[in-house]
Amino acid sequence: MTWTIYLSGEIHSDWRQQIMHGVEVAGLPVTFTSPITNHEASDAAGDVLGEETSNFWRDHKSSKVNGIRTKTMLEACDLAIVRFGEKFKQWNAAFDAGYCAAIGKPYITLHDANIVHPLKEVDAAAMAWAQTPEQVVEILKYVTGDASAK
Repeated sequence: MTWTIYLSGEIHSDWRQQIMHGVEVAGLPVTFTSPITNHEASDAAGDVLGEETSNFWRDHKSSKVNGIRTKTMLEACDLAIVRFGEKFKQWNAAFDAGYCAAIGKPYITLHDANIVHPLKEVDAAAMAWAQTPEQVVEILKYVTGDASAK
């Protein structure tokens, strides 16, 4: 089985690349999907539908267009990794985690210990909480059937 893993959340660090590299080095049967991680492109996703004078309606249209990708990929994945960073509040990541919980899709949260309290409900529905990309890779070794995983 090849696992499809959706990488959701924070876009301002290289956590995705760290996980993808670790999976590649381990030779795990995994493919990755993710949202558009270019912030400006994501914000402008709805601009093709016409110019808006209100930021609310521009954001609304872009959210809908981005939602096509997010909903489709979350429903198609076997597992989601949801990263919460320190720099910004990732409301979209919290929404993705809630959507996974609602549809019964397993997910792992990835964040530092100093934000455990604000994420307590998100973590409660997660199958695991990891603090580093390396921990995520170790979990993936185990769940994909690598008996030598720690």
